[in-house]
Amino acid sequence: MFESDFERNLYALRQEKLKQIEALGQSAYPNTFAPPADHPMRTIPEIRAEYDAKSGEELEAARVPVAVAGRIMAIRQQGKAGFATLQQGGRRLQIYVRRDAVGNAGFELYKLLDLGDHIGVTGYLFRTRTNELTIHVETITFLAKALLALPEKYHGLSDVELRYRQRYVDLFMNGALNEAPGEDATDAQPAEPPEGLRTAEIRVRDVFVKRAAVLRALRRFFDERGYIEVETPMMQPIAGGAMARPFVTHHNALDIDLFLRIAPELYLKRLVVGGFDRVYEINRNFRNEGISTQHNPEFTMLEFYQAYANYHDLMDLTEELVKFVAMEVNGGLICHFNGDEIDLGRWERLTMREAIIKWWPVSTDLRPTMEVLSSDRLLCEFMGQLQQRQVFPDSRITSTAIVRLGTLGWQDRAVGRLIADIFEIVAEPYLIQPTIIYEFPLAVSPLSKQKPDEPEWVERFEFYIGGFELGNAFSELNDPEEQRRRFETQLAERERGDEEAHQMDADYVRALGYGLPPTGGEGIGIDRLTMVLTGARSIRDVILFPLLRPQKAADGSQ
Repeated sequence: MFESDFERNLYALRQEKLKQIEALGQSAYPNTFAPPADHPMRTIPEIRAEYDAKSGEELEAARVPVAVAGRIMAIRQQGKAGFATLQQGGRRLQIYVRRDAVGNAGFELYKLLDLGDHIGVTGYLFRTRTNELTIHVETITFLAKALLALPEKYHGLSDVELRYRQRYVDLFMNGALNEAPGEDATDAQPAEPPEGLRTAEIRVRDVFVKRAAVLRALRRFFDERGYIEVETPMMQPIAGGAMARPFVTHHNALDIDLFLRIAPELYLKRLVVGGFDRVYEINRNFRNEGISTQHNPEFTMLEFYQAYANYHDLMDLTEELVKFVAMEVNGGLICHFNGDEIDLGRWERLTMREAIIKWWPVSTDLRPTMEVLSSDRLLCEFMGQLQQRQVFPDSRITSTAIVRLGTLGWQDRAVGRLIADIFEIVAEPYLIQPTIIYEFPLAVSPLSKQKPDEPEWVERFEFYIGGFELGNAFSELNDPEEQRRRFETQLAERERGDEEAHQMDADYVRALGYGLPPTGGEGIGIDRLTMVLTGARSIRDVILFPLLRPQKAADGSQ
């Protein structure tokens, strides 16, 4: 528990203070804060919203009685009086404590308080000589002591990984992702931070408040359009609905292995078969894969399905959905992510092949055409030529993408999978503005319906914002025999060592046998959408408790 002897000694010192507080007649850990009826309990956000605009004269004339509780974030004593700053509900409010107002016992309690302690106060509102809205305290009630010290005032938790591990401290202490000072600076806490920390940044708490607003907006959008929200199993006998490595668990009573859900797709489409024509689920998925700024093994997805629709219908719906959520959460369609200004009101649509051609590096005259990308033979010939051109006459214009492509093990890959890899290398990093990429290779789309005129391509799209994928959609395959053949092809891929290839799901094939109507389905990453709408550059910044490596103790143990 303790990270140093200093912390251990401080903990013991504050325990002694807690005993002294009890000796003053206060409970060490009271069950509640119950102010008298003539001092109505208010939250700090409520008080600031109602009285921030009131002048000192107005407050003095009204003598507004209030009661409020919060955590002490700053405290300063001067003789027989002192200031402190309380934080609650993400906002701060100054309090003013005088011995002659709270009495000797109340002031002795005040002197025993530390940063991080929780107290409740009653009093009335006024403005100080610096015009700061403040509570003139009449009574103090002790509510809880912080036995561990808060981080240093301006730097907060400067160790990024420590912030993720101790999110409970990060939320109340840090204030902003770049450790900028908290808002509502008061007499107890100076407004001016040290040099170098004066840049505006996203507030940690606001990120998660906005995340909650994203979820509310999504539910409102679909509820208003007649969709039904459902819940499907998180433990599944077959890891289906996506191409990913699952986590495995074991059910003791049934003595069977189960997989944590990698996607709810196949269960949701079973519901469409059952007559739920419009259905959605906001779900937790688990994929046993790597961790990065864009990936966490446990993440939140929205998946929705609409009968009698196809992927073109969902393209329109997706644009409408993202714009609706942005307006609900941010009040506008312009957002800033990773240094780019993004207009969520302007979308571009390109096929995967068109995107490869558009974003092909200009550093070489060897460029693919639509004909090359539509022919297995021509593409293989093209890749062979590309592999021979890893070194260019002028090394200054050598493209990293070209080098990666030239070293791609293309000979052993299905051509469709190769095209998907080329797109990921060449085009994806440039998809900053909202872009829909449609028409995917069949080889990477085992659950999508084929294009009638190009059977090696399917009716599928992904949409990108900020340089990465946020959503994946397609016209759902509803031919049970074709679905069975695709599952068998995926099984062959598994036998060749592809651990992410789809497993056979005979019950799902049977469900299709009862008739799945033409259906469009889509999955959208809530974490990534929240990143774009808040400007957070890492997925860990939008997940309250992201997965981390076990922390090593000072002795090397975990």
